[in-house]
Amino acid sequence: MAAVAAMAGGKRRGAAGLSIDGVEEAPEERVGRLIRENPAVIFSRRGCCMSHVMKRLLAAVGAHPAAIELEEADEEAAAAAAGGAGLPTLFVGGAAVGGLEGLMSLHLRGRLVPMLLEAGAVRC
Repeated sequence: MAAVAAMAGGKRRGAAGLSIDGVEEAPEERVGRLIRENPAVIFSRRGCCMSHVMKRLLAAVGAHPAAIELEEADEEAAAAAAGGAGLPTLFVGGAAVGGLEGLMSLHLRGRLVPMLLEAGAVRC
């Protein structure tokens, strides 16, 4: 259940499972909570180059998503939340966008920034 969470302000490393107030969460619960609590969140494997490209594109349009690097044990929970899609995967406003292809598709169709604005991930 160990996970590495790299947020916009820096990195947090957990040696055991991530917990709040000493209460451990199941991977599925943690992934669901992170999706609900963040207007934009990327789940990926540690060192994933595609998630780096996703973060750079989102930063270029003014969004700075929570970036969660998962350990192997937690990857299945994120994939299940994304409807079986692999990693990396992006959620905006609680909705699964998909991986780099889904993000690029939204951007090229001019729908990425409006989606980010609606979710509160960027400000005018």
